[in-house]
Amino acid sequence: MKKLLSTAMLAGTVLMSANAFAADLTVGVSWSNFQEERWKTDEAAIKSALEAAGAEYISADAQSSPSKQLSDIESLIARGANALIVLAQDSSSIGPAVTKATNEGIPVVGYDRLIEDASAYYITFNNKEVGRLQAEAVFAEQPKGNYVFIKGAPTDPNANLLHEGQLEVLQAAIDSGDIKVVGEAYTDSWQPTIAQRNMEQFLTAADNKVDAVVASNDGTAGGVVAALSAQGMQGIPVSGQDGDHAALNRVALGTQTVSVWKDARLLGKRAAEIAVELAGGTKLGDVDGTADWESPNGVTMKSYFLDPVAITQNKLDLVIDAGWVSKDVVCQGVSSGKVAACN
Repeated sequence: MKKLLSTAMLAGTVLMSANAFAADLTVGVSWSNFQEERWKTDEAAIKSALEAAGAEYISADAQSSPSKQLSDIESLIARGANALIVLAQDSSSIGPAVTKATNEGIPVVGYDRLIEDASAYYITFNNKEVGRLQAEAVFAEQPKGNYVFIKGAPTDPNANLLHEGQLEVLQAAIDSGDIKVVGEAYTDSWQPTIAQRNMEQFLTAADNKVDAVVASNDGTAGGVVAALSAQGMQGIPVSGQDGDHAALNRVALGTQTVSVWKDARLLGKRAAEIAVELAGGTKLGDVDGTADWESPNGVTMKSYFLDPVAITQNKLDLVIDAGWVSKDVVCQGVSSGKVAACN
């Protein structure tokens, strides 16, 4: 009995010590920008997980400026951040900030976008798989014809990982001539307006003879759909990702074929938990679920990958049932009896 009591008392002491430690922690989050709808969902999940751990949340918004992000991170460090979660605006220029933080013993979690630095932890969804799922959904609807690729930001390594995944599905059809690529462009800062302008130019150059568009996220897909709608071409296959509410409505309406859903609530929660662990002295490789992953430039990263889910019209019930989005939002403007999830 005494042994049981002493064990329980020890467990209680450890728990109280952990909570006391977490209560002294501050986690700083550097956002690239808040333009994309999904980042607010990520932020809410991070805040909730930190609150549960008793840690403080502070943040800064770089407003799509790589230089501002560098100064933002310096500011977060000055404000007492014990760990950093960084959504990089420009992975090629973020290096000095990561070096400064790690030199001061402040762990860095690269959030969703790759920071190719072995001293940073990397948490994201499997981006090649996202690209594969996008291409599979579009290819299933349009296995032949003229394709356009609307890629992500040239400064974001994820843009190339996504495209690699897309080509794993589509390259054979491109090589055989079944698919002809009539347009391909990066989208600076993932801006929907830039995606729309690029799509408009491709439509003009191809005399509107475009049969499918592989767009790399829901924001760029929105720009693509706007360009197509202006030409009366809405309804041709278009991909996206993130599960943006507007995009899921487009899927229900039939103007977007797929949004690859990455449940940002899970990503944000796990990133916050990892940041707290690392701030407490846990080594990168000792975080539960960590895997070694080789980056495109051969950097071995300690990484954590979550699985994405392709949401097409017949799978809209998944995001509704998960509480990600309400049925009213998904089904706005959808004709009765057209989509099962909206019945």
